[in-house]
Amino acid sequence: MKRQKSIILVNPFDLLSDEIVFIILDFLNQNPVDKKSFSLVCKSFYSIESKHRKTLKPLRTEHLPRVLVRYPNVTHLDLTLCPRVIDNLLCVIASTCKSTIRSIDLSRSAFFSNSGLTSLTMNCKNLVEIDLSNATELGDIGAKALAQAKNLEKLSLARCKLITDMGVGCIAVGCRKLREISLKWCLGVGDLGVGLIAVKCKEIRSLDLSYLPISNKCLPDILRLQYLEDLVLEGCFGIDGDSLALFKNGCKSLKKLNMSSCQNIGHIGLSSLISAAGCLQQLTLAYSTPVTLEVADSLKKLSMLQSIKLDGCLVTCEGLKAIGVGCVSLRELSLSKCSGVTDEGLSFVVTKHRELKKLDITCCRKLTDVSVAHISNSCTGLTSLKMETCTLVSREAFVLIGRRCHFLEELDLTDNEIDDEGLKSISRCSRLSTLKLGICLNITDEGLIHIGMFCSKLREIDLYRSVGITDLGISAVARGCPRLEVINIAYCKDITDRSLISMSKCLRLKTLESRGCPLITSLGLTVIAVGCRQLTKLDIKKCHNIDDAGMLPLAHFSQNSEQINLSHSSVTDVGLLSLASISCLQSITILNLKGLTPGGLAAALLACGALTKVKLQASFKSLLPVQLLEHLEARGCTFQWRDNVFRAELDVKCWKMQLEDVAQ
Repeated sequence: MKRQKSIILVNPFDLLSDEIVFIILDFLNQNPVDKKSFSLVCKSFYSIESKHRKTLKPLRTEHLPRVLVRYPNVTHLDLTLCPRVIDNLLCVIASTCKSTIRSIDLSRSAFFSNSGLTSLTMNCKNLVEIDLSNATELGDIGAKALAQAKNLEKLSLARCKLITDMGVGCIAVGCRKLREISLKWCLGVGDLGVGLIAVKCKEIRSLDLSYLPISNKCLPDILRLQYLEDLVLEGCFGIDGDSLALFKNGCKSLKKLNMSSCQNIGHIGLSSLISAAGCLQQLTLAYSTPVTLEVADSLKKLSMLQSIKLDGCLVTCEGLKAIGVGCVSLRELSLSKCSGVTDEGLSFVVTKHRELKKLDITCCRKLTDVSVAHISNSCTGLTSLKMETCTLVSREAFVLIGRRCHFLEELDLTDNEIDDEGLKSISRCSRLSTLKLGICLNITDEGLIHIGMFCSKLREIDLYRSVGITDLGISAVARGCPRLEVINIAYCKDITDRSLISMSKCLRLKTLESRGCPLITSLGLTVIAVGCRQLTKLDIKKCHNIDDAGMLPLAHFSQNSEQINLSHSSVTDVGLLSLASISCLQSITILNLKGLTPGGLAAALLACGALTKVKLQASFKSLLPVQLLEHLEARGCTFQWRDNVFRAELDVKCWKMQLEDVAQ
């Protein structure tokens, strides 16, 4: 007999170059679980995935040295999930990623000092971006260490309150290539420090000086920046109309300007600013000067202005009309919580600007059906419409939005009179990705079924306290909207496990807020845990029928969970301790759990290694060992103690005592 030739199986991936496989891996970026699965297929895939990964976001610092060895080509390191980052770790990063690391985010980290920062900046010569926001213990010595990063282009020092002009001066001298810098809430930095940044760092494109104690003294230096495009002066109370007159001499490159909460501007100062900023595209004046005819007239010179945000300002009818006439390129208008906005003024603006894409009229309580009719008739290309609490708009007006605004992607109708007919009409907006219907008391399952049938691209839906909704409507949305990522059904009291069973088919679900749904049980939560493996945020507060039986599958299947609220549920020590196996769990709220004991709580807190924030009843503070609390805080966990859990009961007792006093 002839021997049969042996068949050699060839892995088709071996025929592809690494570059082609890298392109394939790029399509797996949205779900880290997919990448992990890819790397576990074989040694070849493991090696390819190690070479491909450029970004790391570790959960725990103790594993980082080994992980950095596995991924030698990492360029961006995000340590925001690691609250405790000590100097030794920064030294390890500096030695391991010496030539590759380009960006590091330490904005939620603590416990490192100037020594670790010096090691990082001295060794990592290719570092171009550092985020040190919230480093409240970082002072001028730390700023001096930053000055060693000669190639730094982007730096955030927001809320670094100990840094002064001296530290900023060191950065200005050492980091000449800076293009973006944020000094927001750096209360120790004044005119001198800002002036040094402007003089030494000629390449600055973006400058955030929010809430700094600066005056007009540093403005001339800022205005000499030839490439400055984005300037934030929010809450800079030392800048007034006279200061802005200096803008006449510069700032030709400016495209974005934020002067929110600067109430001393006036139309003269604003006019001076605008006369020089001819390229301005986005202007934010929220909670600042009243928008009168004079202020609005000064905007006429901004022929390229596309976005105006006036949230919280007094806006007169004449001022709004002047904006309608003068701002010929307007695409975005935000009037959230603006007093003085009327049908006459808004109708004029939207009629003039038919190309408007985004409109925010939240809490403009004087608007009626007249405005909605003009909006839907003129601005048919709207992609975003926010009109929360426009209480004078009748239910009939919402039908017009669905008939004419078919390009809407975001729609906020919270606390309005919309009914099922309105929802049926809005379901024609097939591009909707975000729909907010909280406190809409006139809608029922009938209207929601239409949303589920025709809005298949929906990613977020908010039904907070929309009490007319039941399982029928939720099931229709879950069935018709497979891309759903966020759903809020809080206080929809008739929702049962049937809704959760339906939602378990939404494999991309990341946020589920179901607080105050008393009919939901552990069975429904189990189905969610099994089906929705990407769940990161869960709120089951006041779901009294959820107990330990729901925690066990949650711990086993929902390994991506980061934030959980268990308050007023029936979870005990056993269920809480089981959650310790969730390696991503960072924040947990556990108020008023009757089955919780000090011993069980202590064991659970100790076992949850990644916790950064815990909300607890104040009564537990004296029952937990001091050494345990100190250990957890040293690990990077912060505690928020709440003593008002039983306030409602105390109010009832006080009320009864008052009645007794009256009776006597």
